Amino acid sequence: MLLAMTGTHCDIEAARAGDRQALERLLTHSRLDLRRYAEYHCIVNDIDDAVQEALLRIARGIRQLRAIEAFTSWLFRIVKRECNRMKRGLRHLRGEPVPVEILPARDVPYAELTHDIAAALESLPTHYREIILLRDMEGLTIAEIMQRLGLTREAAKARLHRARVLAREYLDR
Repeated sequence: MLLAMTGTHCDIEAARAGDRQALERLLTHSRLDLRRYAEYHCIVNDIDDAVQEALLRIARGIRQLRAIEAFTSWLFRIVKRECNRMKRGLRHLRGEPVPVEILPARDVPYAELTHDIAAALESLPTHYREIILLRDMEGLTIAEIMQRLGLTREAAKARLHRARVLAREYLDR
């Protein structure tokens, strides 16, 4: 049974109520299973980082978990999201090669490119910056962004598209 793999109902309930020891037991029991799951969804070099980030997010968000029965699927969704986030965004900030399709047409040293990308994000209005960070850095789906920002699907997609266009225009300058 999956619940036996990640913890007991009592530990989950106690962790939701703020019991630090119960939370530590849950995280300890979950780590190996999350790592196994991450091996299928992450780039090899990102597995441990994704699991660690997922465990931190779980520790911070356990109190918001609405249903104990959803605990296991919630854990795996978090680690998969971390894997996707790392595939899409963080590798560019950790010194790994940047895919050619997002580089500007001109030759730019990597350190300058990283600075330019940060400047492009800072130049965006808050609502555009927020949607790019949610999608490309946190790896949220359009549905999750809709829920978090209170937007319709069309509005979320349009805002994301416009934000990316503005960021590209900034980088082309």
